[in-house]
Amino acid sequence: TTERKEMQGENFTIWSIFFMEGFSHYPRLEVVLFVFSLVMYLITLLGNSTLILITLLDLHLQTPMYLFLGNLAFMDICYTSASIPTLLVNLLSSQKTIIFSGCAVQMYLSLAMGSTECVLLAVMAYDRYVAICNPLRYPTIMNKQVCMQMAMVSWVTGCLTALLETSFALQIPLCGNRIDHFTCEILAVLKLACTSSLLMDMIMLVVSVLLLPIPMLLIFISYVFILSTILRINSAEGRNKAFSTCGAHLTVVILYYGAALSMYLKPSSSNSQKIDKIIALLYGVLTPMLNPIIYSLRNKEVKDAMKKLLGKIPLHQTHEHL
Repeated sequence: TTERKEMQGENFTIWSIFFMEGFSHYPRLEVVLFVFSLVMYLITLLGNSTLILITLLDLHLQTPMYLFLGNLAFMDICYTSASIPTLLVNLLSSQKTIIFSGCAVQMYLSLAMGSTECVLLAVMAYDRYVAICNPLRYPTIMNKQVCMQMAMVSWVTGCLTALLETSFALQIPLCGNRIDHFTCEILAVLKLACTSSLLMDMIMLVVSVLLLPIPMLLIFISYVFILSTILRINSAEGRNKAFSTCGAHLTVVILYYGAALSMYLKPSSSNSQKIDKIIALLYGVLTPMLNPIIYSLRNKEVKDAMKKLLGKIPLHQTHEHL
């Protein structure tokens, strides 16, 4: 399972197989977690696939907000599919292993989708800011070309930062192959490093600042302006619609960044790895499952489109725009 190589005159090991500790210390819990994770994963696939389908098929949803929402749903499918199938297999297996290439792909996809979502949530906040604070110029500012470019910037930023982190992390010599996690999460893998790497620490710090506090600040500023504008709307119906669309986005932001900050910016402790695994499970399974539910429950247009898709509303019938 290993290869021995020489590096600057010192022996180090390149592991071809990693053992995932996961929740192996709690065998009774593993069956419960398997059922929980499987149900959540299936709901995630169904909910996000449905959301993508209705944003593509319903002409009323061919707007910037739903373009970004479709991207978010696709990210959630990719993010969960990168780690949950492996988790499900390992929960029922006595040999909880993953090959090196599988670990590398899992690490990259998780980082790429998570990083992209950080940027996309800030883009979505800007979209809501323009829609509510500058509604007359909204079609001009957020035209189709601009929206496509903003979505593309989110993907490129997330994928490139993930490539940078993953490529450097995989070059660091590891003094063990037992990962105390249920996925090849980068921080869990780096805990196996033989020596600390200042360059890797700097890359992680710069990327974390770029993708966590900065987007959060932009979202906060956007919502300060949005809230002040909403409070000045005279129509109760207009206020309710604004609160509804913004409330859904803000709920997703709080769930997503709350979990991310708990993982990456909390102080370390002796029990931190156990807590990390629980947070990672909620972050990796629960949040992607809740995203389409939140947007569906809080948005009349999405609910109407779902009813139409299910045949409860005739396809030729047009629904009224609020």
